[in-house]
Amino acid sequence: MDKTDAVVIGAGPVGLFQVFQLGLQGLRAHVVDALPFAGGQCAELYGDKPIYDIPGIAVCTGQELTERLLGQIRPFSPTFHLGQQVESVQAQSGGGFRIGTRGGTQLQARAVFLATGVGAFVPRALKLAGLQAHEGGQVRYRLDDPTALVGQRVVVHGGDEPAVAQAIACATAPEAQRPARTTLQHRRDVFDAPPALLAQLQALRAAGRIGVAIGVPAAIAEEDGRLAALTLTTPEGTALSLPLDLLLVRLGLVPRLGPIADWGLQLERKQLVVDTATFATSVPGIHAVGDAITYPGKRKLILSGFHEATLAAFGAAEWLAGHKLPLEYTTSSERLHGLLGLAPGR
Repeated sequence: MDKTDAVVIGAGPVGLFQVFQLGLQGLRAHVVDALPFAGGQCAELYGDKPIYDIPGIAVCTGQELTERLLGQIRPFSPTFHLGQQVESVQAQSGGGFRIGTRGGTQLQARAVFLATGVGAFVPRALKLAGLQAHEGGQVRYRLDDPTALVGQRVVVHGGDEPAVAQAIACATAPEAQRPARTTLQHRRDVFDAPPALLAQLQALRAAGRIGVAIGVPAAIAEEDGRLAALTLTTPEGTALSLPLDLLLVRLGLVPRLGPIADWGLQLERKQLVVDTATFATSVPGIHAVGDAITYPGKRKLILSGFHEATLAAFGAAEWLAGHKLPLEYTTSSERLHGLLGLAPGR
């Protein structure tokens, strides 16, 4: 079990800035996020979209903001546990907390910071009787091992950009890693993706490298305990059997509050109630910031989350120290310069 000063749950912009503020207080942090990359909703939903209300930055994309924040926290060397959802947070009799993830990671921390936004982003599921039994095998919501495609009849289910991009990636993979057949399956022959991707999709369809199957999934067919086909109901109302070896479901991501509701924290309309002086929750040692919280006058803005993360770091540091700490400035504090890895006189 790894021991650390703080565990930050959520690697969105506010969670990343929380790491920075904790670092200035001399507190080491581990960061856990259900997504397989840092940036949270900002990177997932606004990765290539402009943001105009970050102080001192006239405009940047969600991905650019994520990269800037990752650069800012680099001096503090946080440890990331990505692609893992926190399942349990338990107060320990001797102080501190034990944090466990669904991936089996166990952490021990003196304080916990919830920067979970509107919830953990998890893949939207395809709900068909019997399909769940094949998840992680022939049904994948994330593809961590590209070699799983080799020689397989792959069906990509979905009609938006993630599905189109996945089908293209399968069809254009190096020959040694390419599926035997790639089929993009959607309820109608209309796809929502950037023009460049749609043009590439059309070219690959015309060349016979991507097939398209239109219909609504109605059932699965199994043979000897394996998934053998997806049964579709076509727009004409007929049944169509689509043979497959691997089903890649790409329906986008949805936020889920998840197990937070079971951690004994005070909630108001599925949001965490906090003390706005320290952003402490109803459980001492657990702080919360960003879109996960509610208080009078709360605004769901990134810059508001940055303010909340700053006060949360001060509040936690003073709670852990047992006394009020002096305010220091990065312009003049030699201690802060040392933490930031700056040369003397910088």
